[in-house]
Amino acid sequence: MSSKTDVEVIIGGKVLTLAGYESEEYLQKVASYVNGKINECSRMEGFQRQSLDLQNTLLQLNMADDYLKAKKQIDLLEEELRAREKEVYDLKHELVSVQMKLEAAGRKMEEAERKAEEAGKKAEDAEKRTEEKSEETMNQDSASQSPSPVQFQSYGGNRNGNNRSNHRSNNRR
Repeated sequence: MSSKTDVEVIIGGKVLTLAGYESEEYLQKVASYVNGKINECSRMEGFQRQSLDLQNTLLQLNMADDYLKAKKQIDLLEEELRAREKEVYDLKHELVSVQMKLEAAGRKMEEAERKAEEAGKKAEDAEKRTEEKSEETMNQDSASQSPSPVQFQSYGGNRNGNNRSNHRSNNRR
């Protein structure tokens, strides 16, 4: 705890000693506030004609009014702060939720890309196999369609014994 502070201040034209655990600067501000309220009330019409007791009561009422208005303002600001803190909390929660969904979507996308790549490789492999089988089939078909070597037998002439006469007679027809 800080040490006790004694400060001489002027309030309402009188020198007073204020003592407290607050700083000297703070105690001077308190005295300044009280002097401001005395000056404010003194400017009010009819204040100076009132008895000293009534003047002090009016001064106290004005200070209490300032205090209650300030307290009400603080309460409103604290309520607004709580509402904003709740909004920030909700937004952070929503942000975390969206980040988790984004990460999950990213993982799904990576998985889909991986599967697409695998499917592409399988399609390429299937296409290669299809081409190879097609080539094999074409090679087999061409091998079965190509004429087999013909074996000729030579007789040395026609059965009639005259090779040329047959040829001529065929040309005449």
